[in-house]
Amino acid sequence: MNFCSECGAPVRFEIPRGDDRPRHLCHHCGTVHYQNPRIVAGTVPVQDGRVLLCRRAIEPRHGYWTLPAGYMENGESTEDAARRETREEAGAEVVMQGLYTLIDLTHINQVYMMFRADLVGGFEAGTESLEVALFDERDIPWETLAFPTIRRTLEHFFEDRRRNHFPLHASTIDQPMARQTPENQPADK
Repeated sequence: MNFCSECGAPVRFEIPRGDDRPRHLCHHCGTVHYQNPRIVAGTVPVQDGRVLLCRRAIEPRHGYWTLPAGYMENGESTEDAARRETREEAGAEVVMQGLYTLIDLTHINQVYMMFRADLVGGFEAGTESLEVALFDERDIPWETLAFPTIRRTLEHFFEDRRRNHFPLHASTIDQPMARQTPENQPADK
């Protein structure tokens, strides 16, 4: 940020008086520009024991598989955001079963909030998905999952399903995953 969105004056990145971390500060009008983590909300849609995944048609991680999820919009609850993202990415309607994983990604200032959900009716690829499909646990494309949050959520889900107990899982991922593309994956995987 170079200029204040309130008055247009240049801003400085420094610690405001009474604060404990650097912020973008406008000395002209006194506005402190706070930047906070972005919330990603999504679902683990399940139908007949299988999980619905979307193959990404957008960057980052184009061509990789993910659960339907995306950034929360202003004026939405996290459940509303998760439902909307599921509709947009997978053309699917869901009945929410509760918050399931809460994952902080401190290195990129994101918080993932994934909800267990029952898939109701059909599904189809939205504009951000190349394809959508239902997967049994044995068929999950583990090597081409888009994000570590998705892998962690699915690992919890299948483990919890075996125990028939679905507690809330809260955790942190504080480092990025290795960058690969579907094209450079070993052929034997």
